[in-house]
Formats: sequence, structure tokens, C-alpha cells
Amino acid sequence: MLPFLVLILSAVASCASRLHDHSWSNSHHNLLRRQSDGPFFGNDTNDGPYWLANILHQGRAPFHNAAGNYTRTNSTGLNSTGEYQVFRNVKAFGARGDGFNDDTAAINRAISSGGRCAPGVCQSSTTSPAIVYFPSGTYLVSAPIIDYYYTQIIGNPNDLPVIKAASNFSGPFVVDGNLYQPGNADHPGIPQGFLGWKAINVFYRQIRNLQIDVTNVPANTSVQCLHWPTSQATSLQNMVFHMSQASGSQHGGLLVEEGSGGFMSDLTFNGGQNAAFFGSQQFTVRNFTISNAINAINMAWDWGWTFKSMTINNCSVGLNISNINPSSQTVGSATFIDSNISHTPIGVLTSRTQNATYTNSSLVLENVKLTNVRTAVQGVGNTTLLFGTGAGGSRSVEAWAQGNSYTPNGPSSVSGTIPAFSRPQALLDGDKYYERSKPQYADLPPDQFLSARSAGAKGDGIVDDYQVLQDLFIRAASIGRIVFIDAGVYKITRTLYVPKESRIVGEAYPVVMSSGSFFANMDSPQPVVQVGQRREEGCVEWSDTIVSTQGAQPGAVAIQWNLVSSGKPSGMWDVHVRIGGFAGSRLQLADCPTTPDVATPPAPVKKSCIGAHTSMHVATGVRGLYLENVWLWTADHDLDDANSTLTTIYAGRGLNMQADSKIWLYGTSVEHHSLYQYQLSNTRAVFMGQIQTETAYYQPNPDASLPFPAVAELNDPQLSSSCNNGTACSFPDQPDCQKSIFSIEGSQTRNIGIYNLNTVSASSMVDLDGRSVANASDNANVFPDTIAVFEL
Repeated sequence: MLPFLVLILSAVASCASRLHDHSWSNSHHNLLRRQSDGPFFGNDTNDGPYWLANILHQGRAPFHNAAGNYTRTNSTGLNSTGEYQVFRNVKAFGARGDGFNDDTAAINRAISSGGRCAPGVCQSSTTSPAIVYFPSGTYLVSAPIIDYYYTQIIGNPNDLPVIKAASNFSGPFVVDGNLYQPGNADHPGIPQGFLGWKAINVFYRQIRNLQIDVTNVPANTSVQCLHWPTSQATSLQNMVFHMSQASGSQHGGLLVEEGSGGFMSDLTFNGGQNAAFFGSQQFTVRNFTISNAINAINMAWDWGWTFKSMTINNCSVGLNISNINPSSQTVGSATFIDSNISHTPIGVLTSRTQNATYTNSSLVLENVKLTNVRTAVQGVGNTTLLFGTGAGGSRSVEAWAQGNSYTPNGPSSVSGTIPAFSRPQALLDGDKYYERSKPQYADLPPDQFLSARSAGAKGDGIVDDYQVLQDLFIRAASIGRIVFIDAGVYKITRTLYVPKESRIVGEAYPVVMSSGSFFANMDSPQPVVQVGQRREEGCVEWSDTIVSTQGAQPGAVAIQWNLVSSGKPSGMWDVHVRIGGFAGSRLQLADCPTTPDVATPPAPVKKSCIGAHTSMHVATGVRGLYLENVWLWTADHDLDDANSTLTTIYAGRGLNMQADSKIWLYGTSVEHHSLYQYQLSNTRAVFMGQIQTETAYYQPNPDASLPFPAVAELNDPQLSSSCNNGTACSFPDQPDCQKSIFSIEGSQTRNIGIYNLNTVSASSMVDLDGRSVANASDNANVFPDTIAVFEL
């Protein structure tokens, strides 16, 4: 019998959100490109080794330009029928990829064509998705490649393409994910020095299977491979950064100076001054390999970051969180687990002292292996806080922390070795927590994929695509094919069942959107997408898709997960729930504006704005589920409004986890639901790292009791009015606007371990059976309040 155990590594509950963990108790369509197809979608260049390059691309953007917050700049970026082009092969736009010709203009043309959401022109948009594909080759560039909103940049995973900066490269970043603006009369709202998009409002983008090389640029020239200030539902995967290894090199690999992410995995860095330079509210980063840099990871600021499976070799400093000095420390917390540091004089550099009692720069190390590391943790004035290995030696750090500790009473200031959390064998792969990268099916040919559009689905957001999709899903699973959901908005009016052994891949975040009366009964909720029947055993892999609702859908459960995994765990990668706030949802600013001056009650809740019952429910008995970079979001603002104006949209529950065991969550976020964001009940053996929440900003007008009554069989919490935040919690510098934020309930709820719990604007950070056991006033940090170690 497995022990009850929940591990939450670097949880961030921000803007007075509700992180509520409640009541644990015992209780056949051929997609091959044909020569006769011609330049149908601008993809006339076959790239044999990878299926994505050679299938028929029929993706569409049915609401393109509907929001009116940007303008068409040219007539390119259209397919042969005049429709907006989603899939763009850079070679079809003139890139050579031969390492000699300058491909800068061609690549930027591939990204920008067709009237897309450009930095500094458009606040955000869901209507112009794009995949920009790089066949294998070396693409020489002399100026920055400018990324656009809602873009996936994808290379061939079988032979990673290289974007190589020329020796005369001009610009701070080779690939710029958020262009700083010069400021001009045309765009007075974005003055000089401001990012083109607010970094906390950059969603739905990714880069994968790409190398960026700046080694041609003189080593004494400051240049970064990638600029990536971004937010939720974003990812970097399978990338390599090449920088000069010369003494005094000013090259950098990855720069993130603002934002609210986010997820990154499987990145390799060679050389540079700072291989990765980070400053953002929160992120989960996994499986980095960093060699021959001065600082492997240099943190400028954060609230809480989780680092897992880092391999650092031959650097000067492994993790540098020493920003400035103790009196002006801007790093909140860092959790560093299941990692290796070798041949690096300083493992972690901090500005804390041995006897520090403040929470700034809270640090937890667990299961970190050291080889030839002189000082494991070095503090102010070159003091040794944790001894290393000595020359040529090795050792393992089972668990070590600096910050405040609750076990569960506290606070106690810790600076040293702590008891490591117990690790259930069910969660492990060897001595590390299990992890698994998003499958890309790189070795499969195109005829192993069945297209939704080829099957007859329209994806136009108008026609009911339910029956076509359902037939396709059943057929694909029965013959071992992969469902390819072409870009589009697929309206369905019944539950879409995902059979066991399904594999599903989306193109540019296609949207599966419920609509109609089937999902209209709050008292009889129905799944939009249901994975498996109850107690059914098998495996499902699902990636790059959004599940949404249209209009009033008070009985819609966006994702219902019933499948019990047999063998390897099932998984969702880059699969998101989005309730409202996008074109076609009928839950936009014009439909659901905020009404702060209208008291509710006595005024009724606007029923047409009740968008969902639950974002995701994992049913009782489920075992073996892996979630990575999953964002369950009820829109607090309209992504297709020119000013990103706030909205009031109601969704009852975030992630309701009633699973049996063996659950892994990496880089998940749940935001703006009425009753709770995360709820775990009757479950065990759960790994969560990192999780992030935000509250429903309209509360307490109405409070959390409206419009969703508590349902006992779902273990819904009975919330008093004191649990609700005030609207001032949506703004900075508003302390203690919510009483409680994280609740542990039930006498059988034990073996809970949390590293770096960060909360904002809540008086009580942790409640145990209704009693506060951790006050925010005792744990004030740079912006949030932080507990380095909590154990029950």
C-alpha cells in the first residue's frame, strides 16, 4: 500500500489566488504530399526525414483578422485559395539554408506574412496561429529573427537545423521573442525601451528542434541566442545553444528578463558568459545540459523557479542567485532537484549568510550529485554554507535548505541539511522523479497520421464537427494511427470520446470547442473531451491542443480523464483549457464585461457568461497520468481585444484530482476559477512541480458561492465569505486582501511535502483543518511570501 504523499515543488499562488487542496481521506486518410499538389500551402520543399514537412497542410484560421487589432501588411501568407496560411516552410519563402546566403529577410517574411500579430502593433491575438518550419540546414542571419504572437517555430528533430549568426551580425538577439520598441508617433502606447508585448501576456507559443549558433560573432561582442520574455502555455524543447568559449566571452544563450511562465525542457548550452539568464515570476525547467560557461544559470529575479534534471559541467558557477547583495536581494526562491554538477568550483552562489533570518533567496537542494565541486553553496564574502567535494571527489546532497521551515509548526529558520522528503517508488525512475518529453513521432512516416480535415471536419467554428471527429478517433485508435488535428476551431455538440491507445497531435493549437444545449445543465455536467471509459485501461498520448467552450456552457467539463494507464503512463503535453476570451467563444469583452459597480447579489449572475462547470476532472481510480505544460485558464481578459480589457467569465472548478496514484504534474497552471484552482482528494503519490494559480478577479462580487453550488460527490469545499479576496487583490501592493489560500483538510491527510510555497496578498499561507499554521507576515519576501520547506 503506497503512503499518502503529495509533493509540491515551488508552488506560486499569486494575486491572492486560491490554491485549495481539499479532503484527502482513506476513504485512412493519406497525408503524403503529392507533386501535383503544387504550392498549395507554400510547402513545396519536402523534408523527407520528418513527417510534419511532408503531409498535406489544410489548417485554417477561421477568425483571422476578426478582432481588428492589427492590419494586413501584404498579400503573402495566403494559400492558393486566398485563405490565411497556417503552416509556413521557410524555404518556400526564399530561405536557402546553405550556410552562405543571408536568410534573414526570408525567415522574417515567413513569420510575419499574412497580417499577423506583430510586437508593438497588437497586444495579443488568437486569430493568426502559425507554424514556421525549418528543414534541416544552416540558416545564416545578419540581423534578428523577430517572433510573432501565437507562433510555433519547429525544426526537423531528426537533423536539427541551425540558425547561425554571421560575423557581421547586428543586434542584441539572434531570435527575438519579444522585440523592444523604439517608440514613435504611430504607437505612442509603447515608448522606447518597452517590450512589444507585456511579458505577462504572451501566451501560446513554442520553439523546438532548433540550434542557435553565435560562434561567428566576436567573443567580446554582447549577443544572446534567444530572447524569451513570455508567459503561460509557452515552451522551449530540444534546442542547442552554441556560444564562444573564449576567455571573457560576452555571449549568452537564453535571456528571460520578464514574464510569468512557463516551461522549458531538453536544452543544451555550450560556452558563453551566462548560458541562461533568468528573471521571471515562475518557471519549470527540466533537463538542461550546460557546459563551459561562466555562469550556467544566472538568476536576476523571481518568485519561485523549479530546476529539475540539470547537468552542469565545467562552469565557474552552477546556479547564481547572488543578485547584488542581501539588502537588495531580488531572487525570491529556487528549488533545485535530481541534478548533477561537476568540475565547477561553485555549485550555488547566493548572497545569504549562514545565520540569515530573511526569506529572500530561499533555496532547496534535493538529490543533487556533485563531482569535483569545491564549494556546494557559497554565501556572502566567499563564505562556505555547504561544503563541496574537495579536488576530484564526489558526494550527494540528499536535502539542504535555506529559508523558513514549518513541520508543520513554525517558522523555524533553517540553513543546512534537512530530512529529505520520502519518495514513493511509484513516482520514480531510478532515484529520480519520472519525467517524459513530449513525443514528436520523429521516426514515423506521414502515412501513420490521419487528418481531421481529410476526414471531413471543417474546423471553421460554425459547422458541428462532432461525428466526423468521433469516427476519426475511433478508427485511428483501432488501426494504430495518430490523429492529426489540423489547425482550426472544431465545434462539437456532444462529448468527444478518446479511446484507449489513442495518439493525438495538434497543428498550431487547434481548438476543440463545445457548443449547445448538451452542455447547458449545471446539475448534470458532461465532458467536452472524455479520455477513456471509467476503469478502462490503456495509454493515451495527447499534445498541442486547446479545449474550449462557446457561450453559456454551465455543464461543460472541458477534459474528463478516466483512463487507467497500464504500462507506461499516459500523458498530456502542451494541452490547454481556455474558457472565453477569444474570437468565436461568445465569451468576449462585448459579451461579458466586468461590472464592479453592480453589486452581485442582489443583481443576478449573467448566465450567458457561465462558461464551464470544470476545466479538468481526473476521476477516481485513475493511475499513471503525466501532465506537462498544461494551462487551465478561465479568461480574465479578452485576448482579441485591442486593449486586453478585463472580462467576467465564470468557470466553477479548475483541476479536480480524485485519482488513485502515480500522477506527475510539471509546469502546470490553473487560473481564475470560482471554487478552487487545484483540488486533490482521496489521492496519493502525486508529484507537482511547479504549480501556479491566480484567483477569479471578479470576487467577491459575487463571492465564491456563486454561481456554482458545492457538490458533495466532487468534494467541493464549503467556502465562507472570508475565503474570498477583494478586487484590490488584482493590483500590486495590496497586502492581506484574502484570509486563506491553501487548505489541508482531514485527519488522514498526511505525508505532504512542499518546497518553496510562494503566496501573494493572503493573510494565512497554510490552513490545517481550518486553522492557520503559517502567517504571511512571518514570511515576507521580495514580492510574495515564502516558506522554503513545509512538511506534514
